[in-house]
Amino acid sequence: MPIDVVCWMHVDRTAEHTAEYMDQMYYFCSLKCKKEFEKNPGNYLGVKSNMKMPE
Repeated sequence: MPIDVVCWMHVDRTAEHTAEYMDQMYYFCSLKCKKEFEKNPGNYLGVKSNMKMPE
């Protein structure tokens, strides 16, 4: 199950709010999280973490 990279909620792959960035699809729990991600994706993807993005 994908994780919203803005708020870290689990999101279903059928989520209404999605964005593609660098050939990767991201799923969001809400339009607010999607818009926040689109402002500056690097803020959410540049953080080093032990967590891996789910496939």
